[in-house]
Amino acid sequence: MLYVVLRRLSSLKEIGSRLAGLGLLLICAGVAMPAALAQGAAAPARQGVQSPSPGSVTPAAESASTPATESAPPGGEPATPPASTPPASGDAAASEASPSTDTRGLDEDVQGLKKDVVDLNRELFVLEEELLFPANTQVAVFVSMDVGDFFALDSITLKIDQKEVINYLYTPREVEALLKGGVHRLYLGNLKVGQHELVAFFSGKGPNDRDYKRGATLKFEKGIGAKYLELKINDRQRRLQPEFEIKDWE
Repeated sequence: MLYVVLRRLSSLKEIGSRLAGLGLLLICAGVAMPAALAQGAAAPARQGVQSPSPGSVTPAAESASTPATESAPPGGEPATPPASTPPASGDAAASEASPSTDTRGLDEDVQGLKKDVVDLNRELFVLEEELLFPANTQVAVFVSMDVGDFFALDSITLKIDQKEVINYLYTPREVEALLKGGVHRLYLGNLKVGQHELVAFFSGKGPNDRDYKRGATLKFEKGIGAKYLELKINDRQRRLQPEFEIKDWE
């Protein structure tokens, strides 16, 4: 079991290094994209103005070599230079499309790695519980509520063998979930085989919005295998007050 946990941890470290590498690639892509766009915007200007190559004839030399009748039209007005052709937009579109395609692929890789990390964390959590709370010594205590007209739960204090193991304060949202049929795992621990005593104290608001605190006790036998106990809060209609009991799931 320890070997499996170590393998899971090494896989988690490998995924973390891959995430760091992808983050570096995303940063590089973010830096390179503005440079590529600026280069694509400057390309038409460079295409419009071309430097004369060695051996080529400049416009002044051409006007000097041609006859005067061709260089200057009647009236003395200079000839207008030929208009430059507009640059093709295909190269700029390709330069703009390629960074977005690379970024989309990196985003998909990052999402896949995130899903792998979540799955590994879930498996590690299950393995940790199996290592810390083996089935032979495990004991779990759950809380459930029914109706709740005569009692509003605030907190529960749990003692096992005269030793306080947990004091849990409930939020209004958690109480609402319990009233809708939810079950809360209050405690998870280890107990050796033999006789044990469980004491639970319930605090909250009782009838007429008064402070209300009651307790319940159960002696149980812990055998080989996991032990499950339930703290139940019910409304006793005849007495118009809440009722607390501890149920042993054998």
